[in-house]
Amino acid sequence: MLPMKTLIRFAQVVLPDAVQPMNVLLEGGRIAALDVPDGASADEVIDARGLHLLPGVVDDQVHFREPGLTHKEDLHTATRACARGGVTSFLEMPNTKPTTTSVEALHAKLSLASGRCLVNFGFYIGATPGNVEELVRAERTPGIKIFIGSSTGDLLVDDQAALERIFAETTLPICAHCEDEATVRANAAAIGGGRDYADHSRIRDNRAAILATRRAVELAERHQHRFHVLHVSTGEEVKFLRTTSDLITAEACPHHFLFNTNDYARLGSLVQMNPSIKSPADMAAIWQGLLDGTLEVVATDHAPHTLEEKAQPYPKSPSGLPAVENSLALLLNQVVHGRCTLSQVVSWMCEAPARIWNLRGKGRIQEGFDADLVLVDLNRSEVVLNERQLTKSGWSPWHGTELTGWPVRTFVHGQTVYSDGWLSAEPLGREIEFSRVGV
Repeated sequence: MLPMKTLIRFAQVVLPDAVQPMNVLLEGGRIAALDVPDGASADEVIDARGLHLLPGVVDDQVHFREPGLTHKEDLHTATRACARGGVTSFLEMPNTKPTTTSVEALHAKLSLASGRCLVNFGFYIGATPGNVEELVRAERTPGIKIFIGSSTGDLLVDDQAALERIFAETTLPICAHCEDEATVRANAAAIGGGRDYADHSRIRDNRAAILATRRAVELAERHQHRFHVLHVSTGEEVKFLRTTSDLITAEACPHHFLFNTNDYARLGSLVQMNPSIKSPADMAAIWQGLLDGTLEVVATDHAPHTLEEKAQPYPKSPSGLPAVENSLALLLNQVVHGRCTLSQVVSWMCEAPARIWNLRGKGRIQEGFDADLVLVDLNRSEVVLNERQLTKSGWSPWHGTELTGWPVRTFVHGQTVYSDGWLSAEPLGREIEFSRVGV
């Protein structure tokens, strides 16, 4: 039996409005008290001298491939990677096989995750051109995912009448993959489908992204519907999003602000993504959008494929990369090098996604909140290596990169799921609960 009371002593605690040295008491899966005396009674006492205590990361955009594509990843392997990376809650996308486009399929996926996940889980319901009734009655989900481009089968929704119905008749928050499908197809036809990995960014260009983002935002604002723009990839989108209402939120992924089109020469399909990576100027604009608050969230879009699949010639090579294991370290490395603050990282990766998706008890260190926490060492330097990755795909586009600042211990509901190389064998993750206030 794991201890019921845990005292974390001498940590630098990242609070919503400050970073302060204090002791934190965990009890019954929650944060019981802050700034308690050094000698407070506890079943376990952790000396966190020299470490920072952060809320656990909430990754609001992942593809964990189960059911149907488990040769790439599954809920168990992905959540082991989450635990190592300091990610304590994830929201997973609906493009599994079968797709999550009905309440029945949503509940089946929740049942599948129960008892399989080291960290907390939630699943979006996917929109199709004809499933508005399912979207209206869906519960136990953060919201609705629309693929406006970059999908196949029923999940591709680019018909205006279908989009109007979804925004007009549903109440759950909506997020979307925004790439204009007609533009993508025209670009591909113009260059004969492409033969080089770098052609991917010519096909899925800036125009495809901004056209779809403008279209979706116009729908959201006209219907007064909360809308979240996933994986912003262009400077044009950042500029446009500065002009939108409070109904609109947006996010960036590390590959879009740490890689650019120059990296195809070195990494090839390993940085082939949808939306595609863009120019160095776009990369800089996305980072500036995070710093000035235009983009509120950092998420991974963790979408693993095997190295054998990625090694196929373009355009057979699939788009996507694994990232949950290293995302927090990538951002901590930015803190260490003076590009942002630890409080900004906590805002982008913890507080904002929990707030935007109405997660109960998540995203901050506050009495009564869930004890989903991560201790990080800003002085630890490690090299990202493929052979150390816990994701089933077994690789990272950051292989060989030295990062300073790493998670060293991760807690889910007050219990340790990762500690400096050790991983829990017990699946401690729970279904995330959502508040519908303000929806």
